[in-house]
Amino acid sequence: MTRTLVSLVAAALAAAVTATPAAAELPVGEKAPAFTTRAALAGKEFGFSLAAALAKGPVVLYFYPKAFTQGCTLEANAFAEAMPRFKAAGASVIGMSNDDIDTLKRFSREECRDAFPVGVAGADVIKGYDVALGNSGLTSRTSYVIATDGRIVAVHSNSDYRGHVEKTLAAVRALKR
Repeated sequence: MTRTLVSLVAAALAAAVTATPAAAELPVGEKAPAFTTRAALAGKEFGFSLAAALAKGPVVLYFYPKAFTQGCTLEANAFAEAMPRFKAAGASVIGMSNDDIDTLKRFSREECRDAFPVGVAGADVIKGYDVALGNSGLTSRTSYVIATDGRIVAVHSNSDYRGHVEKTLAAVRALKR
């Protein structure tokens, strides 16, 4: 390939990527959409209900693109390490992706270290939380903190996994004040 052709191909790819619609996460103060889904904790499947989780305390609902990818694995590891701090603040955490339940069972054991559940983010949940990453079926890396009244109190959307744990933990702690 000539250098000009390579430049044209690179420019076309960049345009295609930037033309993909970005997620426009839900705003702070909005009511979080209620949902139930299949989830896994410590390799075991169970039914997750946002309403039931909120009855016990605030919920950190974090969306990630794909289990077992580098950034998603590092993010899961970071949330697992921080779980004692989330629990001390009275919050629960659930990770959400469009992976199938068998993949999530493995991910919950291997990368979430049995510390918190991961759930199946179906099309309705992805649409409800406005976290679609183009037409890929993947979700953006977006974290929500939801207060017990069901209102969103914090949103952090960034493709870099770093910062999600610290920002959501700070928001949970601010609820106790």
